[in-house]
Amino acid sequence: MIEVKSVGSSSSLHQKVLERTSQSLNTDDNTPSFVSRVGDAIKDVAESQNISGDITKAYELGEETDLAKVMVTQQVSSLGFQMTLNIRNKVLSAYKDIMNMPV
Repeated sequence: MIEVKSVGSSSSLHQKVLERTSQSLNTDDNTPSFVSRVGDAIKDVAESQNISGDITKAYELGEETDLAKVMVTQQVSSLGFQMTLNIRNKVLSAYKDIMNMPV
């Protein structure tokens, strides 16, 4: 009798957990997805590289005289690109780990 009660109470607890989990998994329409966040980050890195290229070109043509500004924008661009590569490598590593898991 005690075991039946504990199983019954655990099943009701299990139902409550399932309900809470399903409620927390329902996302709002205005919450950005992972894909959109990654896409936005890649666009930001591309924009940073374009700005760096434009400022570097302006410096080479003599239009920009602030060398520090040129160097900082190049470093920002470089760091953004390195971050993108590291994220890609981590995602690929995680994918390989998941694919190598025994089922």
